[in-house]
Amino acid sequence: MNEKENRFLGTEPVESLMRKYAIPCIISLLVGALYNIVDQIFIANATYLGSYGNAANTVVFPLTVIALAIAVMIGDGCCAFVSLSLGKKETKKAKKSVGNSVVMMIVSSLILMALYLIFSDSIIAMFGGTVNEETYNHSKEYFYYISLGIPFYMFGQAMNPVIRADGSPKFAMASTLAGAVINIILDPIFIFGFMWGMMGAAIATVIGQIVTALLAVWYLFHMRLVKPSQNDFRLDRDIIRRTLVLGITSFLSQISLVAAMAAINNMIRKYGAMDEVFGQAEYAQIPMAVVGIVMKFFQIVISIVVGMAAGCIPVVGYNMGAGLKDRVRKLFTTLLIAEGFVGLVALIIVEVFPQGLIGIFGAANESSYYTDFAVKAFRIYLCMMVFACVNKACFIFLQAMGKALESTVLSMVREIVFGVGFALLLPLKFGLDGVLYSMPLSDILTFLMAVFLIYQTYTELQVDNTNVTETASGTE
Repeated sequence: MNEKENRFLGTEPVESLMRKYAIPCIISLLVGALYNIVDQIFIANATYLGSYGNAANTVVFPLTVIALAIAVMIGDGCCAFVSLSLGKKETKKAKKSVGNSVVMMIVSSLILMALYLIFSDSIIAMFGGTVNEETYNHSKEYFYYISLGIPFYMFGQAMNPVIRADGSPKFAMASTLAGAVINIILDPIFIFGFMWGMMGAAIATVIGQIVTALLAVWYLFHMRLVKPSQNDFRLDRDIIRRTLVLGITSFLSQISLVAAMAAINNMIRKYGAMDEVFGQAEYAQIPMAVVGIVMKFFQIVISIVVGMAAGCIPVVGYNMGAGLKDRVRKLFTTLLIAEGFVGLVALIIVEVFPQGLIGIFGAANESSYYTDFAVKAFRIYLCMMVFACVNKACFIFLQAMGKALESTVLSMVREIVFGVGFALLLPLKFGLDGVLYSMPLSDILTFLMAVFLIYQTYTELQVDNTNVTETASGTE
């Protein structure tokens, strides 16, 4: 029965499958991104928080990404494993992967929450929270409550790709949407009504995450294709290793982003203090707040890009497992074109309407220095958006094909070698502006590497497809 239910992945037109799986995935990721972005919008427009609260949100954001990195490593790895297994008609292994992934996710989330609560002061300082006293206090308050919600956040995020792999992308989307809607409703009530400040923003977020997690738990007991039995929750070393190998690229792409954020935040703190304007105590938090806002817009775009690519994982995995590589090649072409288009639209927005974007984040309540720096940050930091989008699509597609090594290397070079390296080196020459130049330069160089891997992938799929055709002809 399971084989019949998922056989359409190898027969239905790839454009139709891409829409079916990618659109719910995009919405799920966009909604997930809204958790932090909505907090920042309401915080920015609360006059008693303003840019101090925004800077605090920027400090804590990378720490939520660490939790996300672990969750997507387990979830995306399980998703890829399940898809490949179903393509090979190995349903038992697929169920085992789901069971093992649930156990890994619960244990890892509890450990991370404990570490956050125990070492909160040192962690906040590590990510630039000491830029001034008020930013530090807001960061500590926000981080405490966000840490309490880590297990719920990670469970919901890890189960989302698993639910998609089980053939229910709409439920995955709905569960995330439900949590985000609750967060959007509660944020203004807690921040403006109850005047709970950073605590209110965090509590609203955590309540939304709890709702998403509870819906994921319900689905776990009602899975369609790979409902795990009690024995499937017993840890299996080989299943764990394969699942984590397939998900390591997702982990590294996120965790390396954290390393880049840490470098950027600390360079902003260091070189902002040397700036004629931002060296003044009352303006010290502005560069960190602004760069955080720019990153949030980038996160929205990347949510669309990653959603399009990650939504293809079940389709790619099934067709690779079934040996239908001509379909994989066609899907790759469609994806790259779509990702490039998204990047182009985003580029036009940031270059033409930067003042409108920063206006959403409370610019009216801030000094002219805030707006001026924000306009420059948007236009410089995101000027290579097209390349950034294609790069990200390449990372994920290679992962879905089972090319974990190539995907991992490319992702690591982008975020660690280029992302961290340029963020540390360019300010030596260009000061605070050097932090802004680090992003486009990293994307240009990564794109040059991605072009080689894209060409190599096309060649491999074409050669394999030709061989299959010749073999079929010879048989006839």
